[in-house]
Amino acid sequence: MPFTWNREFKRKPKVITGAKDMHYTTDDNRQVLDGTAGLWCVNAGHGRQRIVEAVQQQVARLDYAPAFQLSHPLAFQLANRLIGMAPGDGAFDHVFFANSGSEAVDSALKIALAYHRARGEGQRTRLIGRERGYHGVGFGGISVGGIVNNRRKFGQLLTGVDHLPHTHLPEHNRNTKGQPEHGAHLADELERICALHGPETIAAVIVEPLAGSTGVLVPPKGYLQRLREICDKHGILLIFDEVITGFGRLGTGFAADYFGVTPDLITVAKGITNGTVPMGAVFCRKGIYDAFMEEAEHGGGTIELFHGYTYSAHPLACAAALATLEVYKEDGLFEHAASLAPKWQEAVHSLADHPHVIDVRNLGLVAGIELAPREGAPGMRGYEVFTNAWEDGLLTRVTGDILALSPPLMVSEQQIDQMVEMTRKALDATP
Repeated sequence: MPFTWNREFKRKPKVITGAKDMHYTTDDNRQVLDGTAGLWCVNAGHGRQRIVEAVQQQVARLDYAPAFQLSHPLAFQLANRLIGMAPGDGAFDHVFFANSGSEAVDSALKIALAYHRARGEGQRTRLIGRERGYHGVGFGGISVGGIVNNRRKFGQLLTGVDHLPHTHLPEHNRNTKGQPEHGAHLADELERICALHGPETIAAVIVEPLAGSTGVLVPPKGYLQRLREICDKHGILLIFDEVITGFGRLGTGFAADYFGVTPDLITVAKGITNGTVPMGAVFCRKGIYDAFMEEAEHGGGTIELFHGYTYSAHPLACAAALATLEVYKEDGLFEHAASLAPKWQEAVHSLADHPHVIDVRNLGLVAGIELAPREGAPGMRGYEVFTNAWEDGLLTRVTGDILALSPPLMVSEQQIDQMVEMTRKALDATP
């Protein structure tokens, strides 16, 4: 089982058999409040009828279409819809489809490398990630990622990769509500890396605007803006990994909208289909697609990008995504999330006084609750709180000793209070 304590699961399984709106149903017929939108992905809530019917109708009409040299109408309809809602006021003009966040990241890294080569700058081969960053489980994503346990088991990864320092500064920013004031200067480490390797060798910098899987690290004010400035100065592509933050998590379509920073490539997945059918995508800023076309035209080539997947723009995924975007729009879920953000902030920060809690971080409808590790057993307290909450009827996400909450965007004020109360009860039940 993926990212699972398999021996413990076999001893005491946690099994889900159904889901509707804000709740899961377990194999012993209990209702569990979904405090994590599945795995950061079910932004519209479970079992939405429009999405269900769209997938059912599509599988009867066209179950699969080859993506190499062929396509189908929904792929172009979805691409146009996504570009229409992309950040940057018309900055993006093309989408490349994958099947997950991991594939989207590896695709974005390859597009960045090939883009520079197409423009005659093939020396730009270096990729810069960030400590504590998570960019999926492909070899590219692991290499630019900065979570140690994702890297240490697999030996030598991609070469030519360097890392920015993470932005978690608890000595300055503990229990900050929203964006921290301190830490924008950490972006200047990119200048140091440029000086070390030569900026002309660097293809791209990839960061999560808000780091999710590492335990919700909110960017300091001005940090992302400074990264953008340095990348522009040196001709480096800036990639935002918005697999978690895309599609309303911060109360805007994308984190790029929230922070007012437009990257060159954006990776998305999860919320694009509400988790119904696996899908990922890469948004490409204007000029990137054209570079590939022009190189092939001048060089007499045919295939412009030697990359793709059997299931790129799968018809069922496209149908699910188009229906999901309609649900977001019709229900005003991004606006609903934005309106609840102040309530969410105050609710989750009420846990800061618990003896086990050493830090609370939040932005939009996401929160990280960091616990003091148990001496000699890091991660055990967090896992026990996760288990206690599950048994009491709340699903949380646990990363080491950090709990993450990120409910479906349809959550109500009453359900926010319920989640916080149940989290406190799980903390109280844990030594």
